[in-house]
Parts: sequence; C-alpha cells; structure tokens
Amino acid sequence: MWLLTMFDLPMLTKEQRRDYTRFRKLLLSEGFIQLQLSVYARFSGSEESVECVRNRIRASIPPHGQVRMLAVTDHQYGRMELWFGRKRKRVEDPPVQFELF
Repeated sequence: MWLLTMFDLPMLTKEQRRDYTRFRKLLLSEGFIQLQLSVYARFSGSEESVECVRNRIRASIPPHGQVRMLAVTDHQYGRMELWFGRKRKRVEDPPVQFELF
C-alpha cells in the first residue's frame, strides 16, 4: 500500500514556517518521498503499517492549515499517470522487500 500525504500549511509567520519545516521533516524521517511541492508518498507493506504511520502523522499535524492522507493499493498507485511536460514517465516502483529466513 501507498500512503499519500498532501498538505497546505500557511507560512505567514515565523512560527508557521517552523511548523511547516517540522512537519515536512517528519514526513521525510518517516520514509516519505516528495512527489510534488506538498505531496508526499510512502510505501508500506500492510494496512496495519499504514495505520501506524497515520497515527504518528496525526499526532504531529500543525494547528493551522490542512493535511490530507489517502491510502491506495500498489496496483492503484501504479495506474497513476506521470508526465514531465509532454513526456510520460514511469511511476516510482515500490521499494524492494527483504525476506529473512
């Protein structure tokens, strides 16, 4: 599963800019990749894992602005179209899963 997190946070005051930076750094520390300016995605192996990440994000949402989280299956994510100008590119592959014996 992929967890998409999209946000629109105000950056009018020094405190709001600090909140924005903290939230963005949290997403990066949780293993998210930046798809666009305020759109991040993270691959998780299960719905339970997605829910754990969602809970950590919920606990760190800044007091102002909006944050949206959307979980989609790997198949749904793979059907996304990605364009750079008029050139179509492949969507990111999920990270390789290691098996331990």
